[in-house]
Amino acid sequence: MMEDISSHIMDIVMNSVTAGAKHISIAVEKDPGTSVMSLTISDDGSGMDAEMARKVQDPFFSTKTGRKVGLGVPLLKGTAETTGGSFTLTSAKGVGTKIMATFDSRHPDLPPLGNIRDTFFVLIASHPEIDFNLRYSVDGKDFLLDIAEWRKELDGVPLNHPEVIGFLSNYLDEHL
Repeated sequence: MMEDISSHIMDIVMNSVTAGAKHISIAVEKDPGTSVMSLTISDDGSGMDAEMARKVQDPFFSTKTGRKVGLGVPLLKGTAETTGGSFTLTSAKGVGTKIMATFDSRHPDLPPLGNIRDTFFVLIASHPEIDFNLRYSVDGKDFLLDIAEWRKELDGVPLNHPEVIGFLSNYLDEHL
């Protein structure tokens, strides 16, 4: 198991980046009426055929050279299932991939959310070429950030410009 849900997010999103995604959506939501927490990550990367989508869920399979195991997807799947939740991975070659995991937030084996603010910040700042769509709706906080909208407003100023990075940091501090 990973230390927290934020670590799972970082790992899965890095797979999306490696797959050439230009648009990545991340949603972390907890249904206020139930104990169900969900994580959805979707991208427009290279995608996988059905056989590869099945294989990446196996901890003894890796697409990375020099490694015989790939634990990111299997660990997320294991965490979801261990906590009474579910896991689905859908993908299509040339279209992208979508991963959905649910968790019972009351389960004692559910890791903490971790630092969602820093996870979002690092992803955006280190991958300014990617349009992230971030949704966080947990414990009364409802946050939505669409980087494509920011990109329009910035009118050519890069997302990794120091003033934009400073504004992003403050924005996330205020809203998360």
